Amino acid sequence: MAANRRPTLADVAREVGVSAKTVSRVLNEDGPASPRTREQVLAAVAKLGFQPNLMARNIRVGGPDTTIGLVIPDLGNPFFGAVARSIEDTVRDRGLTLLMGSSADDPDRERALTDKFLARRISILMVVPSVGADHSHLKTHRATGLPVVFLDRPGVGLATDSVVSSNRTGAHEGVTHLIAHGHRRIGFIGDLPTTLYTRRERLAGYRAALQEADLPADRSLVTSAHDQHGASAATAQFLGLADPPTALFAGNNIVALGIVTELARSNRRDVAVVAFDDVELAEALEPALTVVAQDPEEIGRTAATTALARLDGDRSRARTIIVPTRLIVRGSGEHPAPVLQEA
Repeated sequence: MAANRRPTLADVAREVGVSAKTVSRVLNEDGPASPRTREQVLAAVAKLGFQPNLMARNIRVGGPDTTIGLVIPDLGNPFFGAVARSIEDTVRDRGLTLLMGSSADDPDRERALTDKFLARRISILMVVPSVGADHSHLKTHRATGLPVVFLDRPGVGLATDSVVSSNRTGAHEGVTHLIAHGHRRIGFIGDLPTTLYTRRERLAGYRAALQEADLPADRSLVTSAHDQHGASAATAQFLGLADPPTALFAGNNIVALGIVTELARSNRRDVAVVAFDDVELAEALEPALTVVAQDPEEIGRTAATTALARLDGDRSRARTIIVPTRLIVRGSGEHPAPVLQEA
């Protein structure tokens, strides 16, 4: 056998001096084989470093693969990394392996990834839906028993399980916290696109908090950014207004980093900040960052246990599970509003 070629079933059969069918029976435990033959086959497998093609076997016998397909929008976002780790930890004891790919929030790329996962005959499909994606193409797979779970955002065109954060309630709590410290002009910087489910829910929470406090919803204090640079630019624009906000609410962790970067660059320690979603090293910032923290570990764990229950035969109605957020007070959200604003 050539050194640069992966060993095949035929190579193992040749090493032992039996047929490829005999080797297959031993490895798949689906037919008779003497103890001596079994021992020789397993020894040859170890010697040659043979790895069975599980996908080919599963397609041949009509069974599912022992993998879970997970589609997320951004591999670099720590939030989705934490979700993926939690899923992996939860399914490991079931002998399932997590496969993951990034859609870059592109519906076409998401569809291509899900098609590739489905071609592998995965056991479970999990998707963070892209804006504009239509998931009706998964109806047949869902109807035939494939567990499909949407994460972070609900899907479109498919009735299936979803696991999301309490986006609206969390944003409401964060903005109410700023109002309680005397702030009346609070800027909101959300994600893009503006049709994104999480952005819409968090903006709704922001507006509800203002309404409850009888504060006007000033459109000039609502903007968007999709990356740290854009959030920094949006912050600078807010600070340049004739009547600038005294507090800012960040719609996600990436936006929060842009805000604190611009405030530090501008030497503005007087602007209060609350961020939706926690930020790595938030406690090391000066002041430490007050956040409405999601629970990505619980989102991943809940999604995985829900999918495993479906895999085990749960045929109850599809449901949306909301994972609570919590306000973590660290300092940045507790700056009092200027006294002049209260006159």
